[in-house]
Amino acid sequence: MMFAAEGLLFDLDGTLIDSTPVTEECWRAWAREFGVGEERLWAAHAHGRPSADIVAELLPEDLRKEGQERIERLEVERADGVVALPGAHALLESLPRERWAVVTSCTRALARARMAPLEVEPPLMVTADDISRGKPDPEPYELGARLLGAPAGACVALEDAPAGLASARAAGARTIALLTSHHATELQADAVVANLASVSVEPGAGGSLVLSALAEDAD
Repeated sequence: MMFAAEGLLFDLDGTLIDSTPVTEECWRAWAREFGVGEERLWAAHAHGRPSADIVAELLPEDLRKEGQERIERLEVERADGVVALPGAHALLESLPRERWAVVTSCTRALARARMAPLEVEPPLMVTADDISRGKPDPEPYELGARLLGAPAGACVALEDAPAGLASARAAGARTIALLTSHHATELQADAVVANLASVSVEPGAGGSLVLSALAEDAD
């Protein structure tokens, strides 16, 4: 499948990097500290949601600030356990820097720590610190498109999680889903690929980008 785009918007966790084992380890430790049972934790912990939203769902108001600061520290301390996903470094290196941005539910400090394995500095980044409503609300991807100076409808979002895909769709972006954390039947997108090694980008007419996505079967 091919897409023409003015800009590309990349999710971070599960799209550019694999942080799932580290994230789960940190949240389990956090839950033990705050007396939150694992059943409640994983019922609230949907991949792609901002940690502040998860903390707010699990803790009373007087503990939320402490709880948010603690999960942030745990995840930053364990950022060295994160690895780049297949194809991520090569794809980012091939792109004009003014044409892509990272749109993540991480805080800026955590996102910067987790970007290290990619060895590519993002030119623009939307983080939990920049928005008032996280994924699946459209605000993160709307802001990402504005930072690129492009209409959201002229952008392609690359995501691995239902919440992120819903955010991108609601903003008006076209979507490519990656099978790095969910089954294809859980992902509503214009195309579904194994990972970013299945995506290539070439220059298009009028300075646009042309994406080729090697789609995966749903089964």
